[in-house]
Amino acid sequence: MTDTIKIAYLYEDLMNTYGDSGDVKILRYLLRKKGYEVDVKNISLGTDFDAADYDFVFMGGGQDYEQTVVAKDLPRLKETMTDYIEGGNPMLAICGGYQFLGTHYEMNDGTTVNGMGILPLHTVFKSDKRMIGDTKFMTEWGEVQAFENHSGQTYFDDKEKLKPLGTMIEGYGNNPADAQEGMRYKNTIGSYSHGPILKNKNIANAIVTQIVKRHTERLANQKVVTE
Repeated sequence: MTDTIKIAYLYEDLMNTYGDSGDVKILRYLLRKKGYEVDVKNISLGTDFDAADYDFVFMGGGQDYEQTVVAKDLPRLKETMTDYIEGGNPMLAICGGYQFLGTHYEMNDGTTVNGMGILPLHTVFKSDKRMIGDTKFMTEWGEVQAFENHSGQTYFDDKEKLKPLGTMIEGYGNNPADAQEGMRYKNTIGSYSHGPILKNKNIANAIVTQIVKRHTERLANQKVVTE
């Protein structure tokens, strides 16, 4: 029987700005090199979803309209995604996906769009301050080079609980003031890095290690339940 790693791609059809799907393609390639088959499922509007069935969850960025559509579907995912994240399982969320992990973001017109409210962070859109260009930042796995293009400025509401993914060398990152890029909580990573970010092998290999560990533990738990 082929050993299959299961990846959930949240709203693949709606949240794939700037080629974020490339992150999933890179992970599939690296995992196949290790001998695994990889099954990627698009979890879209109304799709049944239990995060406990998966070894990795990915969510990319989207345009403003698509994000307002997705926001209406998100509340049903909060419980299962909270359990998954608090369980220390691996997730990568890019741009809009990163923002949706927080409590809310304020749109350009002043309206507020709710996120899943899983992590203590929020985002404020500043239409007169678009942050765009090549970025470079330092992480615990070494230097990362990527590309950012966002008007949303993200702030941590609990700096003890949340840590940045990296410290900025070039570019803006979360917001112009903090000189930090992205977020880490347990094995969940949020980032504004397109490009895709996993073209950086150091980050990609670190996530692959997390996925394989999660996969091994999930199968072991399934075996215990069935015995």
